[in-house]
Amino acid sequence: MSEADKEQTFAGSLMSHLVELRDRVVRMVIAVLAIFACLFYWANDIYVYLAEPLTRHLPEGASMIAIDVASPFLTPFKLVLMLSVFLAMPVILYQCWSFVAPGLYANEKRIAGPLLVSSILLFYAGVAFAYYVVFPLVFGFFTSVGPDNVNISTDIGRYLDFVLALFFGFGLAFEVPIATIILVAIGITTPKKLGEKRPYIIVGAFVCGMLLTPPDVISQVLLALPMWILFEAGLIASKMIFSDRNFDDDDDDEDDEDDEDDDPTTAAAGDGADDAPLSDEEMNAKLDQAAADEDRLDKT
Repeated sequence: MSEADKEQTFAGSLMSHLVELRDRVVRMVIAVLAIFACLFYWANDIYVYLAEPLTRHLPEGASMIAIDVASPFLTPFKLVLMLSVFLAMPVILYQCWSFVAPGLYANEKRIAGPLLVSSILLFYAGVAFAYYVVFPLVFGFFTSVGPDNVNISTDIGRYLDFVLALFFGFGLAFEVPIATIILVAIGITTPKKLGEKRPYIIVGAFVCGMLLTPPDVISQVLLALPMWILFEAGLIASKMIFSDRNFDDDDDDEDDEDDEDDDPTTAAAGDGADDAPLSDEEMNAKLDQAAADEDRLDKT
């Protein structure tokens, strides 16, 4: 095949991939818009349901407010749009999977399929945990510690931004088992090594809780603890899924290699390989060379 034919074949293959990508993106957008069209009529009711964990703890006579002119319309609109993307996530991920699946090996498909489904379910579980467990505790605490002469009236737009940040943080945190399994699957680490790094993982969980949640201790702790528990679950799952791998032998081999590298006698033996005793001929040749060099220096 000539170079021109190869370039033409590559261009045709690239164009076909771009066309397929365009079609799948269009399907994602259609799915989101279809769900949005079905839910928009109940946008205000959905927002009332979302705000229920806060309004339940507001003092008698207090209510939420809208400080921007367009907030009564834009805030429910934004909520329904985000909810549409959230509910269309199985379709979105399926389209992504269908696009990349032809380039995967059979063993990669065997692992990637269940991981894809599990990641969706875990993200939904994280959002549900935030709404049903974290929100009542956080809002109950916030509304009870304020001064007596302060009226609590939360803006609807800021409340939506607050809960979306928590939803994203907890949904992302619940993906820890998937990340653990992927690290073991591609051979970067082993369950034993991850177990040895447990103290660092715990500290990292609290750091992630600080970065992914609003600046309050309750939500940070409620995010860090599930991350730790899910990390332990990921370790157990990785051991079960990859039970055919002998991780202990791999660790022992690496430890033996490290010991050999750190052994001073082995290092000295390796360094002394170039310092083997000279033969008589080599010794006489070096002496003659040294004498010749000395005579030449004397003449100069």
